[in-house]
Amino acid sequence: MTHQDQCNAFDAIVQMLAENGFDGMAQAVETLMNEAMKLQRIDALGAAPYQRTEARRGHANGFKPKTVNSRLGRLELQVPQTRGVEFYPSVLERGERSERALKLAVAEMYVQGVSTRKVQQITQELCGLDVTSTQVSRAAKLLDEDLEAWRTRPLSRTPYLILDARYEKVRHGGSVVDCAVFVAIGIAPDGKRSVLGTSVSLSEAEVHWREFLGSLIERGLHGVEQIVSDAHEGLKAARKACFPGVPWQRCQFHLQQNAMQYVPKIAMRAEVAADLRTVFNAPDRNEAERQLALAVEKYAETAPRLSSWMEKNVPEGLTVFALPESHRRKLRTTNMLERLNKEIKRRTRVATLFPNEPSLLRLVSAVLMETSEEWETGKTYLKMETT
Repeated sequence: MTHQDQCNAFDAIVQMLAENGFDGMAQAVETLMNEAMKLQRIDALGAAPYQRTEARRGHANGFKPKTVNSRLGRLELQVPQTRGVEFYPSVLERGERSERALKLAVAEMYVQGVSTRKVQQITQELCGLDVTSTQVSRAAKLLDEDLEAWRTRPLSRTPYLILDARYEKVRHGGSVVDCAVFVAIGIAPDGKRSVLGTSVSLSEAEVHWREFLGSLIERGLHGVEQIVSDAHEGLKAARKACFPGVPWQRCQFHLQQNAMQYVPKIAMRAEVAADLRTVFNAPDRNEAERQLALAVEKYAETAPRLSSWMEKNVPEGLTVFALPESHRRKLRTTNMLERLNKEIKRRTRVATLFPNEPSLLRLVSAVLMETSEEWETGKTYLKMETT
């Protein structure tokens, strides 16, 4: 492959990533970009900080803050300053190409489990520097430290808790397995949303859900007044153990999907779905229970298994009627978390297969951290004064 072919291939990969995602990683890019500029200053000075050498051409002189508006969002950078030698980071001179190259470097770090060789190649392309494995590992360590600090940050009173899990392909023990990604969203007393935490595990067994929920409590989560989730048995058992007595709202969307398994004829599905919507859209719980009783009776002969299932399971989706009317529509399903899972998938689909669990956790954490910060500084999700 010629040098031009290598450049074309590099640009093609960069363009692919630019089109497919990784736009939720502004903070990770800030960290990597700041590290790249520090390396460039060392090269310009001919010496590392505090290093005594005859090759030194000047001295470090602190940092100057600089905000860069990129397609990733606002990047708050710390530009290294020098004394005794003229220096300006080429990272800030290459514009769009630098941004795309940085995006690729971050993608390689996260998706490939911090591939030192890959990151070294891209840092060379970006900065014109040959960096060592130690330097690459240090930059990666800083990224991981940022994400770990976010995942373990203190929590506080959170009236509403929404839980869900999704799966990604991961290599484990020489095989490809499905790895569960746990996500918890909270709505605070001020009505703002935030991603409370995330974790990865090889299954949704009770022990893994209990560990995840226990970690939220250890970080200070309290004051939960309602939990919204699907009816996965592992989550159900862990929820009861960790939050005894807290009302549970079973996701109405998942309930409607589950009901279709008990419909004996495809032609009946639309009618059953309409009857369930009538129950869920009732103005109050009494009317919802009345409509449910009518539906149970309606299908008692034509679809007895469905009738029995509805009588037993649908009441778990009516807990939301105890909340203020203005809160019900946003807290009767896990749709908010489902939409967030789609955003995660938009980023992870480029990877297809993760080499290990830490690699998956890095990428998911980066996306969720960025989303959570947007939520916390954005519009109020619920008006809580009605509670």
